[in-house]
Amino acid sequence: MIEIDPQDLAHRYAAQWTEPDAAARRTAIERLWAEDGTHVLQPPVEIREIAAGLGFRHPVLEARGHDAIEIRMARSYEEFVAKQGITFRARPDAVRLDDLIRFGWEAVSVETGEVVGGGSEILVLDEEGRIRTDYMFPGS
Repeated sequence: MIEIDPQDLAHRYAAQWTEPDAAARRTAIERLWAEDGTHVLQPPVEIREIAAGLGFRHPVLEARGHDAIEIRMARSYEEFVAKQGITFRARPDAVRLDDLIRFGWEAVSVETGEVVGGGSEILVLDEEGRIRTDYMFPGS
């Protein structure tokens, strides 16, 4: 596997979620993600509770491939950045172990600078150093 600075990757990862230009966002996705990369999101508590009531013990939300990831990021941008005035930034805690990178992130109000949320990521990289699987845990 190629050498990758985990903190640099964490910053580039966070930046793609707040990129206002759709073409630039797509370019970032193509550079950071494997073609068949998968974004796996731990659902909010409300979804997990409903799923448990239907017999699903471990529900996940998933976007697979550049097109699906692009749609996911566009919706996130529209909801959090454009509507709510939030930006995302990586915490300075990125670490690498073999093909895994783990880091935390923060959701920050652009208006006040206040941290209003956050979470953590576990990225599994392919041989070229691109994201094969992204496990996102909001609120952690």
